[in-house]
Amino acid sequence: MDSTEFRKRGMEMVEYICNYLETLNERRVTPSVEPGYLRHLLPTEAPQEPEDWDQIMRDVEDKIMPGVTHWQHPRFHAYFPAGNSFPSILGDMLGDGIGCIGFSWAASPACTELETIVLDWLGKAIGLPDHFLALKEGSTGGGVIQTSASECVLVTMLAARAQALKRLKAQHPFVEEGHLLSKLMAYCSKEAHSCVEKAAMICFVKLRILEPDDDASLRGQTIYEAMEEDELQGLVPFFVSTTLGTTGSCAFDNLPEIGKQLQRFPGVWLHVDAAYAGNSFICPELKPLLKGIEYADSFNTNPNKWLLTNFDCSTLWVRDRIRLTSALVVDPLYLKHGYSDAAIDYRHWGVPLSRRFRSLKLWFVLRSYGISGLQHYIRHHIKLAKRFEELVLKDKRFEICNQVKLGLVCFRLKGSDKLNEKLLSIINESGKLHMVPASVGDRYIIRFCAVAQNATAEDIDYAWDIIVDFANELLEKEQHDELSEIMNRKKQDTLAQKRSFFVRMVSDPKIYNPAINKAGTPKLSMELPSPVVSRGSAPIIRTQSSVDHNSWISWPLAFLFNSNNEEKGSNVSLRFRHLDTNVRPSSSRRNSGAGSSPSPENELDYVNVQQQQQMEQRSPRRSPMAVRKASSTRDNLN
Repeated sequence: MDSTEFRKRGMEMVEYICNYLETLNERRVTPSVEPGYLRHLLPTEAPQEPEDWDQIMRDVEDKIMPGVTHWQHPRFHAYFPAGNSFPSILGDMLGDGIGCIGFSWAASPACTELETIVLDWLGKAIGLPDHFLALKEGSTGGGVIQTSASECVLVTMLAARAQALKRLKAQHPFVEEGHLLSKLMAYCSKEAHSCVEKAAMICFVKLRILEPDDDASLRGQTIYEAMEEDELQGLVPFFVSTTLGTTGSCAFDNLPEIGKQLQRFPGVWLHVDAAYAGNSFICPELKPLLKGIEYADSFNTNPNKWLLTNFDCSTLWVRDRIRLTSALVVDPLYLKHGYSDAAIDYRHWGVPLSRRFRSLKLWFVLRSYGISGLQHYIRHHIKLAKRFEELVLKDKRFEICNQVKLGLVCFRLKGSDKLNEKLLSIINESGKLHMVPASVGDRYIIRFCAVAQNATAEDIDYAWDIIVDFANELLEKEQHDELSEIMNRKKQDTLAQKRSFFVRMVSDPKIYNPAINKAGTPKLSMELPSPVVSRGSAPIIRTQSSVDHNSWISWPLAFLFNSNNEEKGSNVSLRFRHLDTNVRPSSSRRNSGAGSSPSPENELDYVNVQQQQQMEQRSPRRSPMAVRKASSTRDNLN
């Protein structure tokens, strides 16, 4: 591709980017693809010959875009914003076009000096103390652009470790450095970003993770007690990482308290991670959130989150740049130059040697929007977050789980964590919104963040409507499932109870006694009349029985017995499966039909089922009509 074609393709690319951003709301927020989808769409090897540019762009739209999560989408509310703006894109384009590698002043003076100046600009706008500014007279500090907040935390921990080991080595010159390293202890809150734990792993130091208070804020007394306890155990506190605007809930550690407590432990490095919230401190009304920064040894924030600057652009300031660079200096001959003492070499400020011209895009953004334009952008996002908070509070089924100070709202349905997991899952699967969970106070919460640069109140209302619709559907289903579960459980319990009573009835000798004729049991005397009087097709047998009114019998045998003593009340204790009760059989008129209740003469008529079945087997089969006629004839005779 020559410059002529580049002009043409460049204009086409600008047009494509503009169309993409303007029509994002027509796409799903998240892709509906499975892992490995792209492997089946692209060749297994790179093309041997050049391919047509138009075909490449068609593949971008047909194969790449279906697998993209659109972070600039107005329905994307998952993470903190991914900074993006046209001035930033143009700044990256220019920096990539220049293509310099600014690892030292000599390698590219403008690359180095612009970074120093722009970082002083931003530091002043945020409200950092003068000792963090490189060009302030008498200052030994300064700022640098790193790739991410993770790298900022890592290099400051490396610097703190080097400082601590140097001090310990001076106190114990004959102790191996590895043994001294095993004594070092770093500290952070449970709500701190995971990069602190990763940095401790890389630095081979211990990390103690502390519990915050009910507002997810790490307190000074907690730090003090932990460090004092560790010192009694022979450990050496050397690094504390605090957070202003935690990832989970945008909580703020109590920096003034922590800073004051650390005055009791000289040599402990205090770092402040304000990756998201730090950008908002350019607004005067939000500067109180920065209170206590005067105690800090280092501070970082990410313009690539909330200052409309594209990734990567994480800014780090240190109180003493010599303490930072002394831990990272590697100075081979081929990198030395004659201005090392007079200029900054940023290769000593971080892990990588090679450095992009990243200050260009930040410079473009600061100049294109001005501080006032960036303040308006941040305030607008906070206003949108407050609007969402109000919508949540109006629905009593939901609750707010954080203090909404900036652009993040943490909420949940009142109920179980599982219920909230289901809600978030079905919302994300729909592709209409994208949010992510977090754990705050060991509770599952849903994060909703104002993200899109040009987000509107209508976007917030739309998002809430989607959430409410899915919540209604889920709660209705949960209620139906709960009712079904209760009914099924009740049915199972009833069946189990019936089985239990039946087994008890036939197996427990206290309930069903086969030796009913033994002493102490009701005595049965049965006299069969002769001849047997037949009523209908079933033979009816008249019997007389005698039973002690204080005895009880199982209900299958109950109607075999009846007391001959009318004065005793004919009370017979009957066991109806699970009920013990005294039942007096009720009287009925004689000749009331088969299966009638006892007669006034205390005679019990009953149907002998076995004899009835035998009679039916012996008698010839008759049609239903014949049976009905015979029955009608008998009724008339009676």
